[in-house]
Amino acid sequence: MSTPHDGPGGRRRLRPPQAERPPRPPRQAAAEPPQRPQRPLPSDPPVPRRPPARRARHAAPEPGPAARPGEPRGAVPERRPRPPARRRRSPNEGVPADENPTEVLGLDFGDRDYYDDYGDHGDYDDLLDEDIRDEDDDRAVPEYFEDEREDRPEPSAPRKRRKRFLGWLAALTVIVLLAGGAYYGARELLGFGFEDYEGTGENDVLLHVEEGDSTRAIATKLDELDVVASAEAFVDASEDDQRVLSVQPGYYVLKTKMSGASAVSGLVAPDARVGQLQLRAGTQLDDIQQPDGSVTPGVFSLLSQASCADLNGTSTCIPAEELRRVADTTDPAQLGVPEWAAADAARAEPGRKLEGMIAPGVYDVKPGWDATTLLGEVLKTSTLRMQAAGLPDAAGQTGYSPYQILIIASLIEREAVENDFGKVSRVLHNRLAENMRLELDSTVNYVLHQPEVRTNDADRARAGAYNTYRNRGLPPTPISAPSLEAITAAEEPPEGPWLYFVKCETNGLSCFSVDYEEHLRNRDDAIARGVF
Repeated sequence: MSTPHDGPGGRRRLRPPQAERPPRPPRQAAAEPPQRPQRPLPSDPPVPRRPPARRARHAAPEPGPAARPGEPRGAVPERRPRPPARRRRSPNEGVPADENPTEVLGLDFGDRDYYDDYGDHGDYDDLLDEDIRDEDDDRAVPEYFEDEREDRPEPSAPRKRRKRFLGWLAALTVIVLLAGGAYYGARELLGFGFEDYEGTGENDVLLHVEEGDSTRAIATKLDELDVVASAEAFVDASEDDQRVLSVQPGYYVLKTKMSGASAVSGLVAPDARVGQLQLRAGTQLDDIQQPDGSVTPGVFSLLSQASCADLNGTSTCIPAEELRRVADTTDPAQLGVPEWAAADAARAEPGRKLEGMIAPGVYDVKPGWDATTLLGEVLKTSTLRMQAAGLPDAAGQTGYSPYQILIIASLIEREAVENDFGKVSRVLHNRLAENMRLELDSTVNYVLHQPEVRTNDADRARAGAYNTYRNRGLPPTPISAPSLEAITAAEEPPEGPWLYFVKCETNGLSCFSVDYEEHLRNRDDAIARGVF
């Protein structure tokens, strides 16, 4: 039996047994020697080739064609002309020709000639598309198997049911919104829907209005204190009284169980606010006796007044003497004096430890605080205000400590009006730099508790640490509560050569000079005009 041979295209074909193969007709001599198939050129159009169909293994050889009537048995029938076989496309089609081809080696098949056995193309090209299709018809029929898995997942819920649920939910939401709107509208028109007391109230209670509180926030606090039966009662009543919008932060005395309208009227009443301290610049700790016999209250007296309130028949006032005692016996740092001033304040004589440490402005004092709490809260707020004026950081560029800058600012506050703060500051800085006595009447009058700027010879001859006519340098403590503008002037004095100043105008302005003779002329002129 012949060995199967791969023909062109790489397809293997089984040759029929020699016993059954009909004899070949004698081959005529070819006019030209057989030519090997040539590689298609890249320029040739690609010829589509049908992939060969897989033939079943060990296929039986096809029987030869039956003999026609009249022909002798065994005669080789004449082949019918077949249509030209479809040329299969080579994988090399379309590839550019190799300009340096490799030498083709001939294969030695022994006694057999490859072209004798298979012709120009072998019997491979004798396979027709019909034969290939017939062989492919022997494909196995696909077989289907049932799913034998257990616990197959149940189909998901229909989407239609989900849509129905969402529709009901949307409808319910619309109904709730309509009902809420109808309720709100009816409440606004008919005046119902919230609880409210009747009358003007029963017991006194303190309300604390803080910075930024809205009308709703105030109403909520009143509801928590049981001043009103509901926050809505106060909000509804406040819509008819615009004075509620002007309520300032602070403490207010109201009563429990008030109607909404009564609560609004009580809150905006002139005497409703308590615990308010308004401290002006230049105020000192102790009271000042005026020439007409009146008394200007000092810081301690003003704090005592701010602490007073009458709650259910009980007074919450703290006497000024109690405040002064706590200030003298308590460490300034524990009371709230800032660190940069605590040591200097502790060395001051009794009655002057907190001098200048409480900055001007408005303070809210809660009636009922004790003396220590009251001073601590006020000092805490004052420290923040002095920080806004640059203390202690801005003092570093002046050559003086922050506490010394505070002393200079207190002198400026008592000696000049605001328009002259800068020039007076320059005079003080220049005299201190020249080691000159400051010679200020305000420091002499500080210990005398007198407001007069001008002093006499007897006053200037008094001994004491605050007598700047006899002592050089600054006094040991501030002499008043300096304003933020005075502190700024002490930190940043303008440039100038002035060494003297005297009040020379009725509006409080001063005249400044460089030499002493000019200063004396300015002083005499002011006395002559009745200004000084």
